Amino acid sequence: MSSETGPHHGEAVAARIERRWAALSIVIVGVLVGMATFIGIHQATMPQGRVELANPRTLHLSGEFIESNLGTSVEADGSVVVRAVGQQYSFTPQCIVVPVDTPVNLRTTSADVVHGLLIEGTNINTMLVPGYIADLQIRFKKPGEHVMPCQEFCGIGHQGMWGKVKVVEKDAFAKLMASRRRISCVE
Repeated sequence: MSSETGPHHGEAVAARIERRWAALSIVIVGVLVGMATFIGIHQATMPQGRVELANPRTLHLSGEFIESNLGTSVEADGSVVVRAVGQQYSFTPQCIVVPVDTPVNLRTTSADVVHGLLIEGTNINTMLVPGYIADLQIRFKKPGEHVMPCQEFCGIGHQGMWGKVKVVEKDAFAKLMASRRRISCVE
């Protein structure tokens, strides 16, 4: 009886096939880990470096997120800052205006439950957690409008929680800011 037709031949073939599949599985896992690492480093999907807190019970009464302080502003140092609050079932302001090709600091929080803020067509996707401030840096390359839905289920009216981001030319933005201290939408 030859070794290729003997009783142990089937076991050897099965062991060889198992080793090949195990090696392929390890390669696939290695590729997925490598992709996740690359995207995390090169696509700016790292967690925040520092944690900022905001009291959701007094959010609208005092501090950075009072209603008169929401929307887009140009700070004393010339930086563009957008402050927004998510609450069941809307974003305040509902529409955000930002200049094209300009670094924008987006500062958001939640007044009640966990919400999600997603700006379609960008890599902006964050959770708004009551008591915490999400601080993101964004830059839009071209003018246009982006839909901003809540992508975390926040209750029975969740499906109607939408906002909008309007990206305008720098000169149009400057004209809007010349007439107001804060802007929230181009009508």
